[in-house]
Amino acid sequence: MKRKYIIISSISLTLISMFYSCQTAETVQKDTYYVNGRDLYIKHCQNCHGEKGEGLGALTPPLTDSTFMKANKENLACIIKNGISTPVTVHGKVYEGKMPEFNLANIDLAQLIVYITNAFGHKQGMYTNQQVEKDLKNCK
Repeated sequence: MKRKYIIISSISLTLISMFYSCQTAETVQKDTYYVNGRDLYIKHCQNCHGEKGEGLGALTPPLTDSTFMKANKENLACIIKNGISTPVTVHGKVYEGKMPEFNLANIDLAQLIVYITNAFGHKQGMYTNQQVEKDLKNCK
């Protein structure tokens, strides 16, 4: 009887573990983009925007404003790729510094955007290479 209980418990725990460990292909892709995007952020963005997206005083805006990030998600590829020289208002504060352009591949832009829109308190989901291509065509 004890052996039967141990076997049933083991099988049940295995099945439960398998159920909770399964991820969809989209989740795996988003997680991969997030990790690669984090590495790109550290390399290209962290010096100005900070380790936690807090910005650099009055010089560089923080990336922690969810309202700004949601309202400008389709502009992020353009801002990163082409830089920006117009004033930006974040958390009610105007930043007039210039952001340099970064000549990154579309896949790198997608991964970086997945990171910055899902880190620092944001949860905006996936952003694909196809979205980058579409958004870059609409740059102002």
